[in-house]
Amino acid sequence: MEPIDLKEYEWKTVIRPMLIEDFDALVEMQMACFPDMEPWSRAHIESQLKNFPQGQIVIEIDGQLAASSSSLIVQNDPNTAWHNFKAVSDNGYIRNHNPKGDTLYGIEMMVHPEFRGLKLSRRMYDARKEMCREMNLARMIIGGRIPGYHKVADKMSAREYVERVVAKAEFDPVLTAQTANGFALQGLIPDYLPNDKASCGYATYLEWLNLDYKPGAKRRFHHLVEPIRITVVQYEMRAIRGFDEFAQQCDFFLDVASDYKSDFILFPELFTTQLLSCVEPTRPGLAARRLAEFTTDYLEYFSERAIKYNVNVIGGSHFVLENDTLYNIAYLFGRDGSIGKQYKIHITPSERKWWGIEPGHKVEVFDTDCGKVAIQICYDIEFPELTRIAANKGAEMIFVPYNTDTRHGYLRVKTCAQARCVENQVYVAISGCTGNLPFVENADIHYAQSGVYTPCDAEFAREGIAAECNPNVETIVIHDVDLELLRRHRLEGSVQNWNDRRKDLYKVQYMEDGEEGYV
Repeated sequence: MEPIDLKEYEWKTVIRPMLIEDFDALVEMQMACFPDMEPWSRAHIESQLKNFPQGQIVIEIDGQLAASSSSLIVQNDPNTAWHNFKAVSDNGYIRNHNPKGDTLYGIEMMVHPEFRGLKLSRRMYDARKEMCREMNLARMIIGGRIPGYHKVADKMSAREYVERVVAKAEFDPVLTAQTANGFALQGLIPDYLPNDKASCGYATYLEWLNLDYKPGAKRRFHHLVEPIRITVVQYEMRAIRGFDEFAQQCDFFLDVASDYKSDFILFPELFTTQLLSCVEPTRPGLAARRLAEFTTDYLEYFSERAIKYNVNVIGGSHFVLENDTLYNIAYLFGRDGSIGKQYKIHITPSERKWWGIEPGHKVEVFDTDCGKVAIQICYDIEFPELTRIAANKGAEMIFVPYNTDTRHGYLRVKTCAQARCVENQVYVAISGCTGNLPFVENADIHYAQSGVYTPCDAEFAREGIAAECNPNVETIVIHDVDLELLRRHRLEGSVQNWNDRRKDLYKVQYMEDGEEGYV
């Protein structure tokens, strides 16, 4: 079997500025999203791009327009006619855009029906919020549709409907998403868009406040922290009947990570061996190759879910056959649709004996939307040279999917993970399996206590443990790590292990792609 071309499974997801060349696709998307409303004209789009190009953004997936967002800046005034869409948006031409204003006003957001369910609206709102921070704007205001209202308009007033939606007693495809994205309901606007039949002409007046806003500041307020949210899964192995059950179990954790707006979710090493419980028992070496047959399902599933749940997924690790050679590979499924992979470099005696795994030969470092990260699969974290190489390539976070059967094995992983934090002044997250898989040889019992670890110094958590699961139960931990704090620690820490290496006495020499490297 030839190595799999990961590009076949990637979702090329790009958030980019809107272009006039997008006009035809925008109109097609508007007609699909709002069939009862007149779409923008070319003159509208040209005027929006002329007056405020930064405020017009789109999401493109595999070359197809999947979502768009349009906005302008205005000066907040209690007497502003927020109730009048035509007035506040200049009838869609936004010639009233005020670069010196303090409020971002959203005039439209849409997600193509083919791409709904992928939480693209959250990405667009996040992009708008970052725009507010970049431009030091005090707030964002939107007039939101309530397209679910027409279904119950004969039973309740618009006020009763939005109150029930905010109280979670009703679901509205727009208002529910907006409140979930941090918007506060400030009022109800009748006759906002009279031809919006689904909303019966009504709209909500919603506001999001920028807590970073600095009155009078002329330049961008620079953040003193760069928090990255990590979800670590402690996964229970149990017998299942097929891939769908495996996917259902993973969906639960992915949904939780998404609800908490995590940037990364880490699954354990070889948690896909759970699938061996639903195939005919055979010798371990043959079983491992049987497991590799699920690779395409695995790649399709996690690449789609990373987009849907808007989280970078370290999908544990999985047995993969390449040119009839069996590898243990960890994949990073980016929420931008990209896929990267890291081969396990050090093979344990039991992996070699039972499954016939072959080692990889390169330390990969992945450039994500949250900085550079590396993956070291279980045994690899016990070799300090690998983290030295990864840190030298810029990695600030090391993700360690592991799978151990005893507490002794787990302690080797944890102790070495904490040592790597001190030696290289990086963060390390580890994720392991619990539970049992009777009759699955070399994967029958598991022990884990997963967590997130930091360097040991005054500015970090006590004992270098940022967060840790209870041992040997299925659970998760969610924790924020601060990359700016890490950088300051390298420059000003009580000890500076990374900077104080004696390169005149020793160095790490390695071979990569036929060339020598040094750290």
